[in-house]
Amino acid sequence: MSHRTTHLDISGMSCANCSQTIEQALRALDGVESVSVNYATDEGTVEYDPERTSLASVYGAVEDAGYAPVAETVSLGITDMTCANCAETNQEALEGVPGVVRADVNYATDEASVTYNPNDVSRERLYDAIERAGYTPVREEGEGDGDERRERARTDEIRKERTRTLFGAALSAPLLVMLVFELFAPGVLPETVPGTGVALGWAAFALATPVQYVLGKPFYVNSYKALVVNRRANMDVLIALGSSTAYLYSVAVLVGLVAGGLYFDTAALILVFITLGNYLEARSKGQAGEALRSLLELEADTATVVEEDGTEREVPLEDVAVGDRLKVRPGERIPTDGVVVEGQSAVDESMVTGESVPVEKGEGDEVVGSTVNENGALVVRATKVGEDTALQQIVRTVKEAQSRQPDIQNLADRISAYFVPAVIANALFWGVVWLLFPAALAGLVDFLPTWGLVAGGPAVAGGSVSAFEFAVVVFASAVLIACPCALGLATPAATMVGTSIGAQNGVLFKGGDVIERVTDIDTVVFDKTGTLTKGEMRLTDVVALNADTGTATDGGRLEAPVPDALDERAVLRLAATAERDSEHPLAAAIVDGARERDVDLASVEAFENVPGQGVRATVALDGDEATVLVGNRTLLREAGVDVRSADEAAERLEREGKTAMFVAVADEPVGVVAAADTLKEGAEDAVRTLRDRGVTVHLVTGDNERTARAVAEEVGIPAEFVRAEVLPEDKADAVEAIQADGARAMMVGDGVNDAPALATAFVGVALGSGTDVAIEAADVTLMRDDPRDVVKAIRVGEGTLAKIRQNLFWALGYNTAMIPLASLGLLQPVLAAGAMAFSSVSVLTNSLLFRRYTPDHDYHLLGFLRR
Repeated sequence: MSHRTTHLDISGMSCANCSQTIEQALRALDGVESVSVNYATDEGTVEYDPERTSLASVYGAVEDAGYAPVAETVSLGITDMTCANCAETNQEALEGVPGVVRADVNYATDEASVTYNPNDVSRERLYDAIERAGYTPVREEGEGDGDERRERARTDEIRKERTRTLFGAALSAPLLVMLVFELFAPGVLPETVPGTGVALGWAAFALATPVQYVLGKPFYVNSYKALVVNRRANMDVLIALGSSTAYLYSVAVLVGLVAGGLYFDTAALILVFITLGNYLEARSKGQAGEALRSLLELEADTATVVEEDGTEREVPLEDVAVGDRLKVRPGERIPTDGVVVEGQSAVDESMVTGESVPVEKGEGDEVVGSTVNENGALVVRATKVGEDTALQQIVRTVKEAQSRQPDIQNLADRISAYFVPAVIANALFWGVVWLLFPAALAGLVDFLPTWGLVAGGPAVAGGSVSAFEFAVVVFASAVLIACPCALGLATPAATMVGTSIGAQNGVLFKGGDVIERVTDIDTVVFDKTGTLTKGEMRLTDVVALNADTGTATDGGRLEAPVPDALDERAVLRLAATAERDSEHPLAAAIVDGARERDVDLASVEAFENVPGQGVRATVALDGDEATVLVGNRTLLREAGVDVRSADEAAERLEREGKTAMFVAVADEPVGVVAAADTLKEGAEDAVRTLRDRGVTVHLVTGDNERTARAVAEEVGIPAEFVRAEVLPEDKADAVEAIQADGARAMMVGDGVNDAPALATAFVGVALGSGTDVAIEAADVTLMRDDPRDVVKAIRVGEGTLAKIRQNLFWALGYNTAMIPLASLGLLQPVLAAGAMAFSSVSVLTNSLLFRRYTPDHDYHLLGFLRR
């Protein structure tokens, strides 16, 4: 194969060294022939050998170097897929398109998720690749058009399969009567159709032939595409082989080419049962995706825009722009994400968070689009519209999760890859064996009861059925009984339902692989501030080291100044002035506390933030400048300040669970200020439930040791699992250290400084109230601020994986049990076809039963019945 050249747009470069770094990373890849990266244009050109490396590896190398190659991801609908082999065929076809980074095709959702380089690939080329593979893409014409077209395609498929099933059933009903008489009352039927003189065999031929054409044609066409175009066998090949074998053998008998019985009834009923199974399967697929569609249906169709002059006008939702002021009356859905600028009301956010209790909203509070305004009028300023709203992001995340399957799917994929050829080889082998050694095999199975299910094994020994005829029957049964569909549906069907359950309960998984990893965790690492605690720090204490005035707490007025000494008010003034330019929550607590106490702040001449330690500022006081330090012990000690005189006060505050910060002026400690955070309501319950499940719980925080231990003791985390005074850049190292002995850790955090740790952990979990950076780095996003949802995420994962295992057990167990029965001649072909159709439907039904599960309790086999 010739070399390929790809043109990359790369973001994140800031100098010529960046381009050199990227070039070096790419040249290190085996198969890369030449590289050119231009910092001035943010572009790169890479020539590579696709036999030795892939475009995914090229993208991965750029990302590992710390930069972002531009890629787009699109979801494409695909019709005509009938098994996991079809999905694999489409995936290979899409990944074979130059410029495609990766493709995931989901048979359960009939969709492909394709990540590609927009410089090299157009959507039309992706459609062409699907068509060349022998399948039909759902073409999209405009934005928002895809979901509607895929839904129409799914509805059309259901209607088409239902019509074909009814047509086949109507013509096959007389054939079914013939089959019942043949099985249970042989010799009763006349040789001709009463009153017509037409031989019964020709009548069966007349009924079976239209069924063979109308119902069988799609299977024959798809089999040709699979074998000739794609050079691989799929489920359609098995159906075509089984049905055509019974039909053609019967035609040969009817025209006198061979002697034997007629199997027109079998040929027709095979196709009816399989088509009925396809109809039920299509309906089940639609039901499995119902939760996601119902979320989209929650969007408002229109919005009421309030103009500058106060007039109101109703506009379509797509015409709303960021910054528009929207009127939301009681009972209406909030059109877009926004901020309340007028009014007060309770808002039902259950569709986003799973929380049934309405949340009070007032001026300055954020609201989520599609949630319901309960009882008061609100005016909301739109902050996110269209594809950027929380609802659209939820739907997008769930769809992406459904396209990324768990690793357990690899087992099914490996089996499916060899399944159909192995089934055909097995059928041929047993057909030949029955042809050559009929008497010996018939004697082997003679002791088994028939109950009308036996194709005729014992009869072969008695000579009532020819060896050739019985070999044909065994071959047809053996190819029809096998079902790769059930294997292909086992994982994606359960994953689709599991991700939807998670979304309905405020738990968003980034992929099915994440669901599987969640079930493997044995350790949970919590950040403290904003995760176990509310993250709303309030100033509680001010201690002046040179004044005997006690402390002021809870916003009370400070004591009067003490002559010749810095009192609490002066200490607070120094601390708040130094912290006024810091964005840290502790700094905000000090500044807010000073303002609440009417303390006037001085001016700041210079400011330096020392991450993980505190701040250093030059403060102008009464015409003089002084260097003020506010922070922890490390900050002061590194500045050469002796903190022993302040230790007693600080330790007392820390034992109370407060965060103490030292205040120093001119290299002398002058006081201690303390702030405290309150635990979230569900923190203690979350830790207790995790520990009851045998999970080890750790606390990692940048706070001091005593405060960290006080909070840990309150929620029930053992002291030996507390890591305090961990700098932001060291949190990832702390997680690595925890995992060093083989632990599989789930890191739960919400801040920018948690992002590296979230990415390092076996599973990263970000609270939805956290920063965008943290959410982006995480594998799981919790839409609520409740740490108990960590347990919900684990329960959804365990329930989903249990469903996958149940499905795989049924699919593998079914084939393991039924293929030998058919090979030994113990099943009629028509019953084998019925069992084949039933196996796929049963896997989907089992997955759909999971929809009733709520993660308020652990899942078990009948878990959906518990409340």
